[in-house]
Amino acid sequence: MTAPTPAPPAVPAGAAPAGAPAGGAGTGAATALARAAARRRRVPYLLLLPGLAWLLVFFVAPMVYQASTSIQTGSLETGFQVTWNFAAYPAALAEYWPHFLRSVLYSGTATALCLLIGYPLAYTIAFKAGRWRNLLLVLVIAPFFTSFLIRTLAWKTILADESPLVSALRALHVLDLTGALGLTDGSRILATPLAVVCGLTYNFLPFMILPLYASLERVDGRLHEAAGDLYARPFTTFRKVTFPLSMPGVVAGTLLTFIPATGDYINAELLGSTNEKMVGNVIQSQFLRVLDYPTAAALSFILMAVILATVSVYIRKAGTEELV
Repeated sequence: MTAPTPAPPAVPAGAAPAGAPAGGAGTGAATALARAAARRRRVPYLLLLPGLAWLLVFFVAPMVYQASTSIQTGSLETGFQVTWNFAAYPAALAEYWPHFLRSVLYSGTATALCLLIGYPLAYTIAFKAGRWRNLLLVLVIAPFFTSFLIRTLAWKTILADESPLVSALRALHVLDLTGALGLTDGSRILATPLAVVCGLTYNFLPFMILPLYASLERVDGRLHEAAGDLYARPFTTFRKVTFPLSMPGVVAGTLLTFIPATGDYINAELLGSTNEKMVGNVIQSQFLRVLDYPTAAALSFILMAVILATVSVYIRKAGTEELV
């Protein structure tokens, strides 16, 4: 006779069967993991908050205020009112277009000179300086320890009519050639286009050298050795290897030089005359002397549009994606 099979032990109400996963503990762990993942996803946004707040307070808010100012009418005595006067833009452009053209011409010339001067210097520091590299970099950065205004005033002394430099150029008849080209006025350099371009070139040269050096310093020297092993001449190596690989630095340097130089007004104010005024001088005068705030704001937005259009065309035609 077969013995009866014992009945399984009774399971208390609410308890999980033996061998079954603990549902409550699993759900709690999953919830904790989900919360941790959510916190990790929020971290990048929290890190962006200080930068976004800075841009909002010091860029977006002033831009909105200036946009509102540019479409106002009135005077300082009677007050300014928003009248949606968009006619201020074509009127400002029609009156001051020579200053815009002069700004682009001067800043473009200074940018080209900075590239011609800065590239050989950056190349030397990156590949030939050896143990003197750090010293040369310090010398490049050293002008930043002096006020921009003082540096420009120093050039006013250097280019004075009776300075040793001008006397030497006059003795060598160099000023005769520059005068024929319309860069100088007779036997003087100060208060001429050449003086303004010289000031712009000097003041913004470090902005060209540093990006060029950073780009050239990353070029692998073994590529030069490989080009030499393939019987490439030094100039061919530079044209086919070094310069294309340094294009990110060229693009960055030209932008960092051209953009602030276009809006500069210190060099034209101290080294030029009324015939060399740039659009920055007009904006400064409209804001602080004439007190015509709508015109000054409209000129500021037109200048920004001109710079954005120029930079967009430049990036499209000479972007690093196409040249590297």
